[in-house]
Order: sequence, then structure tokens, then C-alpha cells
Amino acid sequence: MREPITLMHVLFRFGIGGLENGLVNLINGLDREDYRHVIVCLADYDTEFLRRVQVPNIEIHALHKRRGQDPRVWWRMGALLRRVRPTVLHTRNFASLELQVLGWLYGVHGRVHGEHGWDVQDLDGSQRKYRVARRVLGHCVHRFVALSRHLEHYLVKEAGIAPRKVVQIYNGVDTEAFQPPSTPRSEGELVVGTVGRMTAVKNQTLLCRAFLALLTRRADLVPRLRLRLVGDGPLRAECAALAAQAGHAQRVEVVGDSQQVARELRAMDIFVLPSLAEGISNTILEAMASGLPVIATAVGGNRELVVENETGMLVASGDADAMSAAIERYVCDDELRRRHGARGREWVATRYGLPRMIADYDRLYRELAA
Repeated sequence: MREPITLMHVLFRFGIGGLENGLVNLINGLDREDYRHVIVCLADYDTEFLRRVQVPNIEIHALHKRRGQDPRVWWRMGALLRRVRPTVLHTRNFASLELQVLGWLYGVHGRVHGEHGWDVQDLDGSQRKYRVARRVLGHCVHRFVALSRHLEHYLVKEAGIAPRKVVQIYNGVDTEAFQPPSTPRSEGELVVGTVGRMTAVKNQTLLCRAFLALLTRRADLVPRLRLRLVGDGPLRAECAALAAQAGHAQRVEVVGDSQQVARELRAMDIFVLPSLAEGISNTILEAMASGLPVIATAVGGNRELVVENETGMLVASGDADAMSAAIERYVCDDELRRRHGARGREWVATRYGLPRMIADYDRLYRELAA
């Protein structure tokens, strides 16, 4: 019997999030006879979120990294590499890239690093130290995976990674799990919503300001509209405070994390992603698969996912007025809202299906293992 390919996946934390959900979909989708999976978290992991992994006997380890440089992480990671002896080491995002040095030192056969998006410290990839670090550490990496054309261009043109080492693979979405409601939502109240970690880079306060500005400008729409923010993090309290100060606390729901994202999306009429920076957003794909029109900031991979005036609308990052106007346009045009939502569903089903993503990674891992 052929030995399975042992994949060691390294990321900062394993919990609710787009990157993490994409990893779950990948693990669940790869052939169980051909792959063995080990997840390594620099920080820690959410045991409830781990239940989403359907593969038996999966290993998961937390390195409990402290803030800043923590040499203990290298010792713990080295011990894991010696014991597990992975066929392929797959690190994700900048925080874990340096551990590819250990993969090189310990002779891991295949070494791949995924770039999923931007960090708040380097929103547009302009900081030289991060470009130089990627170029230097990239000598230990066999393949870079860019989740968007924008990130692929950055790696090659800005970070100086050899084009032959860069592979572009889009995220995939489960169009069976994420689909429009079986019966149309009742006419009347419209729900504008978003899903994501409530951190500075996701910028939900922009959406709050845009929504509250619309209620102020169009008092006639107040009884019809509700904003639903799904997620947890530092901005949760700030968004609730903004709504209370504007006198519309009853129109803004800040509900925290949800284990039922598909159900949350089916309860929305308009999806908005107000991020300062993005790679390829899982939540945009999931919203489109759910038949929702999408309003997103024109940053990173958002411009590759949202087709302007066909599946949604793009607005400048930080422009609350433009976002407010886009929401108003959808609220006041039922036919446009339905047409863009239906077109988005078609767009995702033909271009961003989960089987395509899994096949692309399967091909990459087998190439590295060989």
C-alpha cells in the first residue's frame, strides 16, 4: 500500500475566519487515503471550530507563541518536524513564513507558502522590509501560492520571487452548502449584512457609518432597514456605540461569531465587505453563492471577484458616502438587487467551485511530493 502524503499546515491560529475555513474545505476535500494532515498553530486553536474537520485522526498542535519574537516557537516546531517528518510543509501568510527555514534545515521534501491577504501593518504591500523578507525567506520555498492575481503580481514584481515559483489558485466555495433560500424572503424589511472578524483591517465601522448616514438621509427607509454584523473582535463595541450615538441601536445588530454562516447569509438581502485590504475573500464568494448582491471596497482581490454593475458594486476604500449610496441603490431597486444576486450565483458556480480549488492543490502537492 502506498504511503500517504503527510501535509503539515502552519497558520497563526485555527478558528473562525476565511483562511481557516478554506483550510477546512481543503482538508475535507482531499482524498483521505492519499493524505495525512497535521495542523500547526503559532498561537492556539478553537476546539469548536476544529469540529468542522471531517477527516478522522487529524493532528493539531499549538505552539503558544508570545508577542514579538519567541525563540521557543522554533524549538517546538523543530521537534514537530523531527517527529512528524512531513512530505510537504505548507505555511500560510507572513507570520509563518520564517518557519520555512526550519523546513529547509530539516530536509522537508516539498515546501510551499500561501499568501492569502494583507496584514494591517502592510495593507498594500508597500513596506520594503516585508518585501525583502519574502525575497530572502523565499529561497527556502519551492512554491508560493497567491490567492489572487493581485497577490501574484506583488510576489513577482514587488517581492522579487521568480515567476516559475509562483502558482495562482483561487479559493473555492461549496455551492451546495451556500445557496439562496429555498423560498424567497418575504417582502418588507431588508437586511444589510456582513460576516468577518471585527478587526481594523476588516473595517466594519465604515459600513456602520455608511448605513447610519443612509438612515439619516432617508428617514422614510428607517422602518425597512436593518444592519446585521456577524463576527467578533475589537470593533464590535465600537460599532454598537456608533449605532447608539446615532439613535438607531434597534436598527443595528452586532451578533458576534456564528457557526452557521450559510444560514446567516440566507437571512440577508445585501452583502457588504468594507475591508481596508483583502486577498481573495471567502465571504464574498459565499455571499455570491447565496445569491446576494455584493458591495465591496475596491481593494486587492475584491476587484477580481465582484463584476461592477453585474454581480455587485465596488466603492473606494474609506468612502462612507459612496458605500451609503450603493446600499441605497440596492434598497430602492428590487429588480437590480435580484438580478445582481442571481448573476453572482452563476459567476461563482462556473469559476470558483470547490472541486476546482481542491484539484489545483492536489496537483501542486503531488508535484512537490514527487
